[in-house]
Formats: sequence, structure tokens, C-alpha cells
Amino acid sequence: MSGRSKKIKGIRASDPFLERERERYEFPLPSREFVLQVLTEHGAPIFVDELMSMLAILPEEETQFHRRMAAMEREGQVMINRKGALCLPDKLDLLQGRVQGHADGFGFLVPDDGSSDLYLGPKEMAKVLHGDRVLVRPMGLDRRGRREGSIVEVLVRSTQKLVGRLHGEHGVFTVTAEDKRISHEILLEPNGTMGAESGQVVMVELVKQPSRYSQPVGRVVQVLGNYADPGMEIEIALRKHNLPHEFSAEAILQGEDTPAKVRKKDWKKVLDTVEREDLRDLPLVTIDGETAKDFDDAVYAEKKGKGWRLIVAIADVSHYVLPGDALDVGAIERGNSVYFPRRVIPMLPEALSNGICSLMPDVERLCMVCDMQITAKGEIKKYRFYPAVMHSKARLTYTKVWDMIQHPAGEMAQQYQHVLPQIDTLYALFKAFSAARALRGAIDFETVETEMRFDDKGKISEIVPVVRNDAHKLIEECMLAANVCAADILLKKEHDCVYRVHEGPTPEKLENLRTYIKSVGLTLDGEEDPVAGDYAVLLEKIKLREDAPLLQTMLLRSLSQAVYSPDNKGHFGLSYEAYTHFTSPIRRYPDLLVHRAIKAILAGKKYTPAMKWEALGTQCSMTERRADDASRDVQNWLKCYYMQDKVGEEFEGVISAVTGFGIFVLLDNVFVEGLVHISELGTDYFHFDEVRKELKGERTGQVYRMTGRVKIKVARVSLETSKIDFMLVEEKPMWGDKPVAEVPAGRRNAPPRSPAPRRGGKPVAPPSPAETTVTETKRTAVVKKTSKSAAKPVADLSGRKTAVTRTKAAPPKAAASNPALAKPAAKNARKKAVVRQVSGPGNLEAAPAAVKAVPAKKAVAPKVAKAPVANQPVVAKAVPVKKAVAPEVAKTSVANQPVVAKAVPAKKVVVPKVAKTSVVNQPAAVKAVPVKQAAAPKVTKAPAVTQPAVAKAVQKTPPSAPEAVKSAVRKPRAPRVKPAVVKEVTAEGVDAAPNKRKP
Repeated sequence: MSGRSKKIKGIRASDPFLERERERYEFPLPSREFVLQVLTEHGAPIFVDELMSMLAILPEEETQFHRRMAAMEREGQVMINRKGALCLPDKLDLLQGRVQGHADGFGFLVPDDGSSDLYLGPKEMAKVLHGDRVLVRPMGLDRRGRREGSIVEVLVRSTQKLVGRLHGEHGVFTVTAEDKRISHEILLEPNGTMGAESGQVVMVELVKQPSRYSQPVGRVVQVLGNYADPGMEIEIALRKHNLPHEFSAEAILQGEDTPAKVRKKDWKKVLDTVEREDLRDLPLVTIDGETAKDFDDAVYAEKKGKGWRLIVAIADVSHYVLPGDALDVGAIERGNSVYFPRRVIPMLPEALSNGICSLMPDVERLCMVCDMQITAKGEIKKYRFYPAVMHSKARLTYTKVWDMIQHPAGEMAQQYQHVLPQIDTLYALFKAFSAARALRGAIDFETVETEMRFDDKGKISEIVPVVRNDAHKLIEECMLAANVCAADILLKKEHDCVYRVHEGPTPEKLENLRTYIKSVGLTLDGEEDPVAGDYAVLLEKIKLREDAPLLQTMLLRSLSQAVYSPDNKGHFGLSYEAYTHFTSPIRRYPDLLVHRAIKAILAGKKYTPAMKWEALGTQCSMTERRADDASRDVQNWLKCYYMQDKVGEEFEGVISAVTGFGIFVLLDNVFVEGLVHISELGTDYFHFDEVRKELKGERTGQVYRMTGRVKIKVARVSLETSKIDFMLVEEKPMWGDKPVAEVPAGRRNAPPRSPAPRRGGKPVAPPSPAETTVTETKRTAVVKKTSKSAAKPVADLSGRKTAVTRTKAAPPKAAASNPALAKPAAKNARKKAVVRQVSGPGNLEAAPAAVKAVPAKKAVAPKVAKAPVANQPVVAKAVPVKKAVAPEVAKTSVANQPVVAKAVPAKKVVVPKVAKTSVVNQPAAVKAVPVKQAAAPKVTKAPAVTQPAVAKAVQKTPPSAPEAVKSAVRKPRAPRVKPAVVKEVTAEGVDAAPNKRKP
């Protein structure tokens, strides 16, 4: 190495990381940092050959240098442009990050620099898959104001295999990924199905990644089985979330070679300096759940003066899993055990997790001990750590311990009489810990955990709540005390390790929280920097409020997510200045790291892992979130399977979450959550309040917020997407402050509005109640032609036929006051007025009204009034004409067809009129020819869509016509038209109608 070092001179000798490179490599190359520095100082793109010349790369070093540059390109440190020159991404205004896909085909870039996400449209997402690392050029803002980007280069293809369902059609097979963030259809190459059938779940290996012009191509490498097979949901989740679930051959072999019991040579000194103590006679006990199999902690307490001595013994996993061995490599990759319903994916092989490392009763086990002295106030006075050998005296459960505490003379207490004093002492210590917890202001959120119970087929039979009792809290407080001591010794000895960090609320979240609680009459102390005690005080205030669950959720969501980090920033929720994980090395890798660090401290040494502490913290945080996501997926699928035969059933529940697209409802006694989409909330525009976490109707004022109670019906259950859709039941829409029952009939789904203006700008007055003969809501009157032909049913909007009912037309007031007019009018009404009453919406498009007039001798002209459509009135005036015999045919069209009235001229009568009537809000045009000795009666035909009016005939004399018209017809304003006379022949004679303005 020394000879090689003499050859390094010139520019390479100024490499600030030269010594580091010499430690790692026998023939060191220029460090990555130095290469980037040279490129930055050069200030322009440069070809690789030029760079090698600048750095004095020897011919024998070229291959290794090219590999280093390729690695730097993969990690986005440099980029090669179209000409093949090396560029710095920062100089090209490019952002590096990870792609986050969406089920709808678009996605986002999550930049590495922590800046806001960039929107990637479907065209950009066609080039990549969820999880790929890319370089993106910002392209400005999209129409919604989001930063938008364009993918310049794909750095790392993260997806090589995926799980999905096989689909085949016309000999072409594709696979739909179970991870809905991958929206691509994977095209299978010919003969690439491995015999799998359509609908089965398969593992696919990608042989071609997607591009802008082609979809990804793959081949089946494993057939998992049918979608509904027992346990398939777990198999899918393991592969969907890339959970390592198979141990390497080396790890399996090492697990098999691990001894099944403690040997004499295992008593040797730890790290050759630390003695292992003998605690086999101490009555240590394990307290866990009924289904637990890996017992990694045991406890013992005894009274010491006014306080207590507490011993927490933890399985000494670090004795069997050494740094860098096969078990350690697998444990780093897994990060933690994953707990599914009825199945566990352990961090360590079963020979260790359920065997030699599990503190089973009545056998010797190696352990690491935290021996503490606790004051009467529940404070840790002093502590010490040491390795030991123990012998558990009982395997207890939370249920058994709680029964022993509640019934000291009961059957359970008698069965475990040999450890009952120990349980009583632990419970007294727990009370002191609880008082200290309240004094320091730790946040104690009340949550409900559930347990799934399964039938013989492996499916959920019921979901029940898990009741937390003081036995759970007792063990929890003992573990917290040991973890605090572990963090304290690491800080005091200044030894690097990973801490469990839980930071307080961000300024934005704190502002939103304060805004909301202020609106409900509450305040959060602490001003700009509240502590856990301020949260605890507020939680105590709201305990008896009806909205306590909502307020608790708001407080919880204002806090950050706990992570693992080498930088100690305290634990906000527990109100500890330093906190780490020490008590579960069987199932959490960070605990194993803490054990190794403490052993090194006891031996006066320093533990340095193979990976950097920052990388270990990131890895352990990622695996924890990954395990949570996988467990949640399995539970959601099982809940969907449980609910699939309950579609149509009704349940009551509480609103558990509110989003911009709807509300989530958690069902009572079922503990299943589903979505009520915003479109199912009612006929209104609902707006989401981000701060108050509520949806409010714009028109009705209806509010949906968390903890509100609703009644729902199960609408849909999708096993493929693991989603359940609900719809509200018995939710009455509100009209302002009035329930829907008080809203005018026929307008339940729309607010009141003023009548539509007619052409010309002036509003048209609505018809009065006296102007209609149909009094029932949603009943439509249709004028029937008064011919001798039989009445036919009229089809409504749904296509069904409706009955025809004949009713009598009431004579107008004018006719009643004038006997000369009343008798013919009444006679005409009895004979010829035919009304169709239609339940529900009418449909004149299906059955237009046709009216034929029958000539009569010296007939008095009846009037025909047809109901308005879209708030347009109809005015009809009739004036008698002497010696007029004029049979008329009036044809009324519905769909924008004009009405044509033909009049037959009689003696001394000048003919005829043509009245064109539009149906859908179009004015009618009437041309009239004046007639001597004839007043200008009017017949106006209005479009009718829902409620046609009843034809009424009134006999009038010219002097009294105006008075008769006033009482016989509706009184809306009529369009301004030029006076004209039109003759219309009806059954009793000729009517005259005012002309309409031409459209």
C-alpha cells in the first residue's frame, strides 16, 4: 500500500478523502466527493476520457473508474447527456427522487431534498413504475397549481418482480398488479404463464421495463393459487410489500446449529471481561398475551424500604446472533417480525425466536438485565445493566394476572400461589409508576384494539374488541422504565446507537390544532412550544365532553410519527428526554443493536456496526412502516371477506374520518370501516374544511364531522381493492333550517327560485292555485282530443302506461255570474273536457295531445288553456263570432314542433290563423287576419311537459269578453305582441287568439 501511495501525486493528492479510500481499497481511486468537486470547478459538461485525463487515471485503473462512474450515475450523482458527456444534475436544474404511483394512472415525485412533491401525469408515469428512482425537470405549475415535472432519466428500476392476477383473452395474457400504485398491465411473453389459469394469483418477473411507447413485459415465475384460497391474502401481502419471508440457506443452517438449551460454556464472560450473574433462584415471570409464543421479557419486583427493586430481564439474543453472520444479515433485511392474523413472519428463525431465545418457564435462559431502584414516587433512583442466566417460574397472561389482582382468593390466585406475592408487589409498583407518569405529563390516548376470531375455514367469524386492563399497563410501565435506563446509559457513555425519536407538532399542524380547539372553546397551553404535559392537561379537560373522541383524534394527528434515529431528540408523547428500545430483541432489530452497544459499554469497548447508524435508523423505520402496511392490508381484506355476504344490510356507526371525497364510518359492534362517498351524502355541494375536518353542505348546511353518528347500508364490497362502500340510510336532506317535508312538493332536490323571465327580460308571474284543476302533487293533466274515438293510455317517462281519468272542468267565475255564458260553458265542460291524470312525471314526448274541433251552429267559442312548461304561463281568450262555422284542427307537437290551427271560413268571416307554438320554452308565433264584426279572441297554446291544463270552454258576448277572460284563465303577464285576430274552430265554434311575437 505504501508503494502505491507514493505514486499518487498531482491533482489526486489533493483529494480530501484520500486516506479513507486507502483504508477501503488497496488501489484507491479518486473519491466520489472529489470527482464531483472537479466537475463543479470545471463548470461545463465533460466527457469521461477528458475527466480521466484530468484525474491522471492510469490504464490499469480505467475499468474500475468506469464502474465508479456508472455507480454514481445510478445514484443520480452525475448524469450522461445525449452527447455522452458527464453533467451535474444540480447544474441542469434536475431533481432526484422516488416515484410514488397512484391507482388512477398519475403519480408524484418525492424529491430527496425534502421539497414539495412534483406531479407526474399519466404520460410520464407510462415510463416508470411505483418506487423507481428518477431525475425530473420541473415544468412549472399544472392547472391545479401543483408543481409539475417531466422525467429526464430513470436512475434505478426498483421493481423486478410483482404479484398480481392473471387475465387471458383471445390468447393474450396480462397480469394486473395487486399493488394498485402500479397501474400498468403487465403483458406476458408467449408461453410465459407456467400453466396458470385466468383469475389465479401469480408472481411475475419483468423482462422488459415500461417506456413511453411500450408496456412492461414479464413472465410467470410462480403460481400462488386461487384468489379466495385460505391464507392467500397473506401470501399476496408478503409479495406486494416485498417482505422477506424466506430465510437464506445459511441462516437456516445457522439456526439449526444453535443449541436448544444453555450450555456451561455459555456462562463464560461477555466480551471476555463481564461476568454473567446467576438469577435462576429469582421468581421472574413472563406476562404476555394468550397467543404469544416468543417471550422476550420477564419481570420481578420486591419491596426495598419505601421504594422497590425492579428487575427487567430481556432475552440475550446478541449472544446467538453475531454481527455480520447469516442470521444478522437476514435480521437487518427484515428489521422486525410481522404479525398477521393466525401467522407470524419472524425476524429470526423459529429455533431462536420460539426456542433458545424465548424465556419459557422452567428452563434456563441467557438474558440481559436492567436492575433498577424505584422510589416511592415512581422515579428511577439508580440502575445497572449486566448479563445473567435466569429461570422463569411461570408463564402468565394478562387475563390471568388481572384475575389474580381482582380476586386474591380466587381460583386463579390459588393456582399461582407461588408467585402471587410477586404479582401484588408489581401492582403496587405500577400504581407508583402511574402517578409519576401523570406528574411528568405523558400523553395517554385511549384507543380501541380489535381481535379477529376465525372459523375452521380460516375466515373471520367475528371481530371483538381487546380490553386493556391494568395488567397490560403494568408490563408497559416496566418496559418503559428499562428503555429509559438504556437510553440514559448510551447518552452518559456517549456511545452511538439508534434512539426512538418522537418529535412534537410542526408549526403548521400546531396552528391548525389551535384554530380548531379555539372554535370549540378550548385552548392549548405552551404557546409556540407546547410540551406533552400541555397535551395531557387538555386531554383531562375533554374526558367528559361528547366530542372527546374527535378532540383526541385531532390531538393525536397533530403529532409527528415516531422513527429510529442516531440523533436523540427525545420522545414527546412519553415526555422523556431520551428513549430507546431495549426490551424486544427477538422481534425488533433496533433492540438487538442497543444490546450490543450496552455490552460494549460494560466491557469498556465500542460497538461499530457494518452500516452507518443513520442508514440503520432509516432501514429500521422503513421496515416498521412496511410491516404495518402489510398487516393493515391483510386485515382489510379479511374484513371485506367478512362483509361480502352483508351487502344490503343496515348498521349504525360513528364517523371515524372525514376527507375531501367522503366520510369513513366505523360500524358499531362489527369494527369494520367503510366509505360513504361524497356523492352519497345528499343533493348538495359539500365542501371540506381541512382544519375542522368536516364536510359541510353549501345549500342545506348539513355538516358531517368526526364522531358523528349515522345509519348506513352496505352498498358494495370489493375483494380486489379491499374496499367497502356504504350509503346513508334515513338521512333527510335539509332545506336551510327546514326538513325536506316542509319543502314545496315537486322541488325536493332543488332550492326555491324565482320564475324564469320570458323573452324580453320581464319575469313571468307564477300561476295561482285557482288556475289549475289538478290539486294532487306530482299529478299531470293532459288534454285529450274531444273526438268520438276511444281514449288511449299515455306513457310516462319510464315507459309505463297510465290510466286516463275523466274529470269535470269547473266553470270560471265570469260564467257563473252570467247565466247566458254559464250554461253553454258548463255543458261544454261536461261533454268535452277530458283530463288525463298521470302519477309521476308526465311525458308529452311519448304522447302529444291532439285536439280536433267539431263545427257547431252558432257555437260560442270555448277557450283552450294548456299548462306552462318551465314556468311559462298560457293565456287563452275566447270571443264569439256570429254565423261562424269553422271546424278546426289543432295539432300540438311536443318536441319543439309548432302548433298549426286551420280555420274554415264562414260567411262574412275572414280566415284563418296559424298559431305556432313551441313546447320547450320557445314562444309561439301567431298570424291573424282581422275579421269584421269579430273581436280579437286569443288562443295561446303553451308547451306542456309535466302538467298540461284542462281545456275550458266559455260562451261570451263581445261586450263581456274581457271580464269573462279575466276569471276564466290564468293571470300571468302575456308577451307583448301586435294585435291580431285569429280564428280557431273548436267543438262549439270559433275562438280568436292574440298573435305571438315571432321567434
